[in-house]
Amino acid sequence: MEINYSDYKGSFPRESACPKEEKPEYAFIGRSNVGKSSLINMLTDRISLARVSKKPGKTQMLNFYLMDDRWYLVDLPGYGYAVISKKKRHEWERMIQGYLQKRENLQCAFILIDANIPPQKIDIEFINWMGQARIPFVIVYTKTDRLKPEQVDVNIKIIQDELLKHWNELPQQFISSSNNKRGKEEILEFIDGVNNQFYENLAEYE
Repeated sequence: MEINYSDYKGSFPRESACPKEEKPEYAFIGRSNVGKSSLINMLTDRISLARVSKKPGKTQMLNFYLMDDRWYLVDLPGYGYAVISKKKRHEWERMIQGYLQKRENLQCAFILIDANIPPQKIDIEFINWMGQARIPFVIVYTKTDRLKPEQVDVNIKIIQDELLKHWNELPQQFISSSNNKRGKEEILEFIDGVNNQFYENLAEYE
């Protein structure tokens, strides 16, 4: 699948304020500075659709991007060490959890994990929460071009082993690099397959 047209549709402070259209949605989330904006720009072939910043915490609302008038890519605030107050962090958590738990059109969340560093407690906790909340998700390993392929494999195996302390099996996983576009085709094909099923099911109910 190729994305021919992408358009920023707005930023929203809560799930109930988000667009009401009957279109499938895919949320992208990860620890602050995991490379989320770069991945979104790579997937959409846009240089600056999502704002890339060296300072974590720039995404502060639910950002909606419409793809080919067919589906929404939703950019969620990162979790982690963004320099914000405890009050603001709590507001973000409520906003993110409210969207993930209540949004009926959400088909899948893409949880981004940096493949260059050891397993992070905050990633494990968030993934476990997603499982407890029964929210469908896949994992995307980011920044894989920064290490030799064999080291990337070792790092990912360590992360997987840590996750398997909590899970019987892991969801689908993608290996990506925004610099060399690794994983782009696989991620978009996955979304395309889910989109087709979504619209087939929608047609049955009409």
